[in-house]
Amino acid sequence: MSAKDWGQLALLGALWGGSFFFARIAVSEIPPLALVLYRVAIAALALHLWLRLCGISFAPVLARPGSFLCLALLNNVIPFSLIFTGQTEIGAGLASVFYATTPLWTILVANALTPDEKISALKIAGVAIGIAGAAVMIGPGLLSNLGGPTWAKLAVIGAAVSYAFAVVYAKRFNGISPTAVATGQLTGATILMPPIVFFFYSPADIVTSSVPIWMAVLVLAILTTAFAFILYFNLIASAGATNASLVTLLVPVSAILLGAVFLGERLETFEFGGMTLIMASLIVIDGRLFRR
Repeated sequence: MSAKDWGQLALLGALWGGSFFFARIAVSEIPPLALVLYRVAIAALALHLWLRLCGISFAPVLARPGSFLCLALLNNVIPFSLIFTGQTEIGAGLASVFYATTPLWTILVANALTPDEKISALKIAGVAIGIAGAAVMIGPGLLSNLGGPTWAKLAVIGAAVSYAFAVVYAKRFNGISPTAVATGQLTGATILMPPIVFFFYSPADIVTSSVPIWMAVLVLAILTTAFAFILYFNLIASAGATNASLVTLLVPVSAILLGAVFLGERLETFEFGGMTLIMASLIVIDGRLFRR
């Protein structure tokens, strides 16, 4: 990957690291599926406005509605629903470790479904080191949260598998502006979610009067969804599916660093150790050092 790709990966990791924090706040008062609807609908609206301001055409999306609905299902509806539901029972730290398995599933899916992203020993070793780093970085708090229900853990792992299929599927949109792809995906998710939400909840169940909760929803939708997915699809186009999925290894790192910067939390030795392992995993997966 180029220096620009690594920069986008780091920024995306920071944004999605914050998403677990804001989702944990919002899901305390808004049901998980309703939160998915708010997240994708607000993000889609913001991106449609951005398309207008930038003069980017939405026509390529309208020409392939079925493909974008499928992308929305794999990359938004299924994983968001599973993660938010899982987070009602397990902590953000444990969820982020399961989420960090996404590159492993992506390597397997890309190897089976693409001609240009085949499995290698370096990739497998790098991802294994990265997942271990994520677990180490959570530290003793991870062990105390291992007792959560099995279904909640499987839900987050299921989200990681869905993301793996989505990132490989997204390669077919390489000829379309990343902003248009992000808008099309989130528009598709906004179309798919209302029947699901109103099947499970009444209108009174999905609203809250809490200002902090709505602020968390807005940040979740605009920064960690609308803007983040523009970066994500740009990264897929320039660096490939497997490399784009590496962002999930950076999510625990960014979540902990954000806590240190904005909440004054003290970094522990094991957290530095976990970050070192994750950085080492990225070097291994990149492979250039070994080629030299």
